[in-house]
Amino acid sequence: MGSDEPLVFRDLEINGGGATATATVRFGLVRDLWGNLLKAVFGTKLAVLFPAIPLAVAADFYNFGSAWTLGLSLLGLAHLAERVSFLTEQIAFFTGPTVGGLVNATCGNVTELILAMLALHQNKIHILKFSLLGSILSNLLLVLGTSLLFGGLSNLNKQQTFNPKVANVSSLVLLLGLLCQMLPLISRFASPSAKLWTDMSVLELSRTCSIIMLIAYLAYVFFQLKTHNQFFGLPEEEEDDEEMAIIGVWSSFGWLVGMTIVIAVLSQYVVATIEEASQSWGVSVSFMSIIVLPIMGNAAEHAGSVIFAVKNKLDITLGIALGSAAQISVFVVPLSVAVGWCSSIKMDLDFGLIETASLAFAIVLTLFTLQDGNSHYIKGMVLLFSYVAISFCFFCSNY
Repeated sequence: MGSDEPLVFRDLEINGGGATATATVRFGLVRDLWGNLLKAVFGTKLAVLFPAIPLAVAADFYNFGSAWTLGLSLLGLAHLAERVSFLTEQIAFFTGPTVGGLVNATCGNVTELILAMLALHQNKIHILKFSLLGSILSNLLLVLGTSLLFGGLSNLNKQQTFNPKVANVSSLVLLLGLLCQMLPLISRFASPSAKLWTDMSVLELSRTCSIIMLIAYLAYVFFQLKTHNQFFGLPEEEEDDEEMAIIGVWSSFGWLVGMTIVIAVLSQYVVATIEEASQSWGVSVSFMSIIVLPIMGNAAEHAGSVIFAVKNKLDITLGIALGSAAQISVFVVPLSVAVGWCSSIKMDLDFGLIETASLAFAIVLTLFTLQDGNSHYIKGMVLLFSYVAISFCFFCSNY
């Protein structure tokens, strides 16, 4: 089935063992390793971005400048993020839909999670908040909007429909995350003259809300993978066209661990250079973190979502866009607060007025877009233009 199958030992019997047998075994191992390398690392059109990974390391080592290091790191992350998604799919072939779904849920946003933890470790809270907010906005407006736009234009003579139950559950989770992020912000404007809410009060509120969000995320995963997995499974026509794994489970896991380490290295470069690079490029840190980082980090995911929409498979498109946004909102965000709490870092849920307002409008637009269970290109256009407007807002920002 994959590269983990036992080696063929016919040559051992013919040659009777000895040096020839050892050479044959070694040749087989090298051949399998080379085959896995081609499939796991270079088995995508985005492999043209692979040279950016060693070049980013060289740019940092030889001090080429923060702009070069950041740009090359982002290109490398775009390639690695797509490969991580591919490897989790390979693991799912062997583990079954339940465990496979959990693996996908854990690794689907590994780039954002690593970036968040590194920014938190360096106490760059503003970059952490910006990048997480940008990931949610990108999935809801850019990914979903582009998918519905191109899907509608490619299926003008067809009625594009999807399962509204999936959209409703994910939307409810997003609304819960929005509420928990709005409460600390609103509290700062509650009776400001009396100063009823101190920074410590906002921090305590954020930590309490984060615990609630993490519990809600566990319930959401249990709902999705166990009690109501029939809502989130593949359609019958997709199950009939089920593909086979092309890489073994242990090979997939090994490559996944290795790529996660490389992602951590590149993410370290991103966090360390983004402020200097933004000055060199003449753009604000908020624009770089909210707009540029999510676009590069989720480029492959965006492309996959659009492809499924063009093929009139909107349930998969919604699973990619809404599922990723919900995971960031009620898992990665509160997890960052919890890790900061354990590390005595004052990470809260107050993302700022403009940022939280943009998130609120994005979620409301998505709710109205998906409420009737069908789609057309105008819906995608509205979401996409909303993302452009928000992007220009942060582009004009001075922070």
